[in-house]
Amino acid sequence: MNFKTPKKIRQWLIEIGELSYFAARFFKEALRPPYEFNEFLRQCYQIGYRSLTLVLVTGFIIGLVMDLQSRPTMIQFGAVSWMPNMVGISIVRELGPVITALVCAGRISSGIGAELGSMRVTEQIDAMEVSGTNPFKFLVVTRVMASIMMLPLLVVVSDAVALFGSALVENIEGNVSFQLYFNTVFDVLTYTDIIPATIKTFFFGFAIGIVGCYKGFYSKKGTAGVGIAANTAVVMASLLLFVIDFVAVFISNIFYDV
Repeated sequence: MNFKTPKKIRQWLIEIGELSYFAARFFKEALRPPYEFNEFLRQCYQIGYRSLTLVLVTGFIIGLVMDLQSRPTMIQFGAVSWMPNMVGISIVRELGPVITALVCAGRISSGIGAELGSMRVTEQIDAMEVSGTNPFKFLVVTRVMASIMMLPLLVVVSDAVALFGSALVENIEGNVSFQLYFNTVFDVLTYTDIIPATIKTFFFGFAIGIVGCYKGFYSKKGTAGVGIAANTAVVMASLLLFVIDFVAVFISNIFYDV
């Protein structure tokens, strides 16, 4: 009896293999000179600074909503004094990195996918290859490296603004001073909370950058393919973020148990 793999699963496995090959090529090209420092800096500006306003607004709302939603329950159990501890750990460990990464995936992955897809459709990438320029190094390596470097910084900013939003609610609702709030938060946070949460943001940045570049670099079907590349880049990057987060939490929990 012959077992035939369903077409959807076959396509999914093929895409995983192609993405893995694309990622392996990135590491090969990233270590080989010459290096495109000017383009890398330009992409850091595009990916980092251009995303800052969105990250600030998102982080502030995370802090406000987290505190406002949790406060009634904490009052009911007589644990309102633990609000800074609970919100601080939740934001730094999980909510800040994951939500910020998802927001950045929507902006960065789709933007890269649409940009490189447009260049593929208009044959600009082919022209770069003909002229002797390495389009992979110039277009892909710089964008992925910029994503890896910028996302941890954006997450740090988002965490800080989220904690400020929570402190603002506590100051208004509970008459807790900003100094007391942040002293309580930093007293409860340890390196085992901060380091794993920071390390996984580098992997988040890599996933966002590599998926956006992969979808855009191999965009097909003319101009319609540009939209498809942008949409599928967001979906795939978001799924990868959840997988990476699960693995990171699983590994960090092992160290917590030890």
